This record gives sequence, structure tokens and C-alpha cells, in this order.
Amino acid sequence: MTAIAPALRALEDEMIAIRRRIHAHPELAYEEHATSELVAAELERAGYTVHRGIARTGVVATLTCGGGTRRIGLRADMDALPIHEQTGLPWASTLPGKMHACGHDGHTAMLLAAARHLAHTRTFDGTLTLIFQPAEEGESGARRMLAEGVLERFPCDAVFAMHNMPGYPVGKLGFRSGPFMASVDDVGVTIRGYGGHGAMPHEAVDPVVVAAHVVVGLQSIVARNVPPLETAIVTVGSIQAGEANNVIPDTAELRMSVRALSPAVRTLLHKRITALVESTAIAYGASAEVRFDNPFPVLVNDGPMTEFARKVAIELVGEDGLIPDLPRLTGSEDFSYFLERSPGCYLIIGNGDGKGKGKGSCMVHNPGYDFNDDALITGAAYWVKLVESFLRPVRQD
Repeated sequence: MTAIAPALRALEDEMIAIRRRIHAHPELAYEEHATSELVAAELERAGYTVHRGIARTGVVATLTCGGGTRRIGLRADMDALPIHEQTGLPWASTLPGKMHACGHDGHTAMLLAAARHLAHTRTFDGTLTLIFQPAEEGESGARRMLAEGVLERFPCDAVFAMHNMPGYPVGKLGFRSGPFMASVDDVGVTIRGYGGHGAMPHEAVDPVVVAAHVVVGLQSIVARNVPPLETAIVTVGSIQAGEANNVIPDTAELRMSVRALSPAVRTLLHKRITALVESTAIAYGASAEVRFDNPFPVLVNDGPMTEFARKVAIELVGEDGLIPDLPRLTGSEDFSYFLERSPGCYLIIGNGDGKGKGKGSCMVHNPGYDFNDDALITGAAYWVKLVESFLRPVRQD
């Protein structure tokens, strides 16, 4: 177990201040102008070469030390959520309807502190690339950064990212190789019937009835088409149809979230959802259109890189500092796009289990959530240790 460097520990209060400053001024996807300017200014002050405006509000910074050719990329997300905060904390959101309810403020502050420490010590040999990403919350900021050539402009031999997780002891680190987080598809369905008077349903084709049968039928896909030992979720979160109780509308709209933990199951879900919706509509004399939007692929951690990252964690916090038997998660993360293009690892840091100081166990995307400041120093120290281990100077004999 490695002690945290005093120079890094000295940055803890400033790290907390930056985290709370970002928390109090949340910015939604592609609106992270103040946050990205804060990030860029801090990195320029530390001596990094900084590139602004990637994927509109993204920031990429690089620092090369020595003559090594190895390159590592670290990513932090910056965007907030459209949630009205209810924590009552002194650093609570000052903007109604906007909130850092997923801890991206903490992710950004940890990486900034690690970046400053590494720029000061320069205890690595190679190139460090820092990726501060906008629009992780369902707006595909990662995909846009990649489309704009971020890995071509700033090549990386491996990429890493970290996310806090309430329910686990604060500061404990968790790793899982292979498929770790689910794919997600936002699915829209339009059912077209034929409107009419509610008193004469025989002269209409009721899309509401069709929608009801579709919702019930969709549940059979997971129960009867997906292998029992695989994971799949089909959640219908919205049904919109008509405005009056005595009018049969022309159309009904469904919106659903569809998740899987393997590409094969994801493909199966696409096929079966489309077939079931279209055939159900035809059976009732209607028609239907199915749209799959804004997909995130399954997040797959590279085996060797995950084992490497885990060993670094053991050196830092010991076996007792790890989350044992970390399960796969049905949440989704657009860092999966980076891992499709480069080996790497997405890891978890505990945000608190409800015990002791800084409970931190309120789940993300909740108006009562707050990032646990006690996790900041461990997260920053881990990034420092990972970079120093990956870009270890070559000994000259």
C-alpha cells in the first residue's frame, strides 16, 4: 500500500473548492462553457498544451515528459443533469432545474488535481492526454469527440475513466473485465390508427388499444426470447395519445429504454421489438414505425488493461481498498465508444455506503445526491499512480 504524496494531499482543500464551485454552477450537455474554461485555464497554468472547442465544449490537454513513446489517455465528464437540486447544501446548484446529480463535478476535480500534481513532479516518461468530455448524459459527447478525430489527433495506447458509485464504501476502487455496463437504445414507436368518436369505436382503428397490447407483448421478449442467463431490459417509460376522453386519436407514441449486456442480445432485442410492434399493429388494423435513436454500445473493459489497472489500485490502497466481486451494471456510459476504439478500463470509486462521515449513499440522478468529497483524494492519487505506472521511465543500464 502506497501513501498518498504530501504534495498531492496539499491540493485537497483546493480540489474540494473547485468541485463545489462546479457543483454550484452546473451546465447541461454542450453548454459547459464556464466549466471547460475553468478546466482549460487550470491546465494551461500547470503547463499543459490545451485544445479547446472539441465537440463544442470539450477540452483536451497533453503533456510529454522524457523521450518515451507510450501514450495514456484519461477522461473525465463535465455535464450536469436537468434536475432541480434538493440537497440544501451551501454549495447547492444556483441554477434552478440544473444539477450535478451524477458526480461529474467530482470526476473533473479529481482529474484536474492529478494533472497539476503530475505536471509538477513530471515522474513519467511519455505522453499524458487528458480528455474533459461534454455531454455524457445521453447526448453522445464521446461519440462526437471521436467523430471529430480526438484519437487521431491525440493517439493513446490505452484510455481510462472513473465514475463514482453510491452504495460502496467511500474511496474503494472497483474493477471488472469484459462486458461491464449495458448498451442502451432510446426507442420511439409511432402507432397510426384511424381516429373517431369514442361512442362509435367500430368506425375507428384505436391506436391506444394497439399501444396497450404492444406494451404487454414487449415484456414477453425478455421472458421468452432472451436466454435466461443473459441480461436484457425493455422499459416503456412514456405513452402519449389523445387529449379527450371521448375521442379516439389517430396516433399513439411510445418511448422506451432498451438495455443489454452483450451485442448479440442487443441485436436480438432490436429484431424482436421491431417484429412484435409491427405485427401487433397489423393485427389490429393499424400500422407502426419503430425508431432506434442515440445508441450506446455495451461497455467492454479490455482484459489486460483492467488487470493492469487493478494491480495499480492494489499498490495504492491494498486489497482491502478494492470492491470485491463488483457486479456488472445495467446503467450505460458513452465511454464505451472510446473502448471500442482503444484498449482501456472504466473503473468505479465508492461514493459512500451511508456509514460515518460524508454518507454519500444517495443514488445518482436523484435530487438529493452529492459527490462525496472524501473520495476526491483517493481518486486523484489513483490517477497519478496509474500514469506513473503506465508511463514508467525506462531504466538505462
